[in-house]
Amino acid sequence: MEVQKRPTQPWETLGGNWSDRLDYIVRMMRDVSRQTDPSRMMEIYANYASAIAPTDRFIALSRRDLPSPFYRITRSDLWKHAPDPWKHKDALPMFDRGLLGELLWGDLPVQIDDLATVLKSDDPAAEYFAGMRSLTAIPHYDNGDGLNMVVVMRKEVNGFDREQLADSTWTSNLFGRATKNLVLSRQLQEAYAAVDKEMQVVADIQRSLLPSALPEIPGLEIATHYQTSRRAGGDYFDFFPLADGRWGIFIADVSGHGTPAAVIMAVTHTIAHTCPDDPFPPAKLLHFVNRQLANRYTSGNGTFVTACYAIYDPVARTLEYSGAGHPPTMVIRCSEGRVETLDHAQGLPLGIDPDEVYPEATVQLMAGDIVVFYTDGITEARHPTGEMFGTTRLQQLLTACAFRADALIRTTLAEVDAFTAQAPPSDDRTLVIAKVK
Repeated sequence: MEVQKRPTQPWETLGGNWSDRLDYIVRMMRDVSRQTDPSRMMEIYANYASAIAPTDRFIALSRRDLPSPFYRITRSDLWKHAPDPWKHKDALPMFDRGLLGELLWGDLPVQIDDLATVLKSDDPAAEYFAGMRSLTAIPHYDNGDGLNMVVVMRKEVNGFDREQLADSTWTSNLFGRATKNLVLSRQLQEAYAAVDKEMQVVADIQRSLLPSALPEIPGLEIATHYQTSRRAGGDYFDFFPLADGRWGIFIADVSGHGTPAAVIMAVTHTIAHTCPDDPFPPAKLLHFVNRQLANRYTSGNGTFVTACYAIYDPVARTLEYSGAGHPPTMVIRCSEGRVETLDHAQGLPLGIDPDEVYPEATVQLMAGDIVVFYTDGITEARHPTGEMFGTTRLQQLLTACAFRADALIRTTLAEVDAFTAQAPPSDDRTLVIAKVK
């Protein structure tokens, strides 16, 4: 990083014209405010400031995170290339004695009119004092301690006006606080970027747990939609091939959002796929997952999982189901023009009570019926006024019986987006539609 040259119009040339001086200060503040890199901001400020109060030498020091009497030189106009002091502090020269250390650890502003009277010949930082005769040192306070310091020098004795020390101290400290805020902002952005990268990995792993392709279930036309409100989410759906050509359809929704929900979602997936033997009847799978979650993963942390597990028999055209606090599955009876809600077999959400007993029910399906599994991210999507999309709107959309399953999903999602004014989802949205042929 090369040190920038001074502004082309030094302060001295502006004379006593207060308007020109004000314009100069405004230009400096504008240039400083545009910076997003703290090192660059320091350079620009130092260049303007050196024109306002000319100096012959500039040094910045820090004792942050160091025991007494150690300190680092973080910046010097003697350096042609300066390492970033916030990213590469180990590349900075460090000392444990000398005048600079005494000034920094002294924790007070200091003005020295004649360096020859205090500088020792064996000072470890002697090269930084070479040719200089006077000095002003201003600590930058952080939480009450002068952890950093700016030192400026002149070639002549009595090179600084003592009357200016107070003003220089407060203006320099204000700039120091601004620099720290910019450093914290950059660190926060970098932290967010790292977290975002990790979240993307979590999201990729999570999506790999979902079915990679839709199964070909005899007598059913299947379509699905899965959308998380964040990079990773807590919704989950799956299909299980069972004995005698039957198929299990599983949908679940973990309480909460983001990474914690995604972790429990992955745990739920793993437990469901380790259910011993054939997960039939439906309550068998819910009972097994519930006991494992409650005993090992969700006890005491307030997390739970709503779920519905249904088993479709393509020969008998029956759907046997059991629910765990999940929004009831809907059956659109297209031949009769009505909607049937499968709410006759509901138990507690998974992960609350390990001894919960889950009921079961069976419904007869007919050709043309549409079976809809969904999570509450669909029905609880909100209008800008706060109104929820609701189950009534969802049912009205799904009665378009002439549509294919995938067209029904596209139409539903378009209506939800329109209802929410295209706002990003506040909850995960999952929709599984099965149309009986």
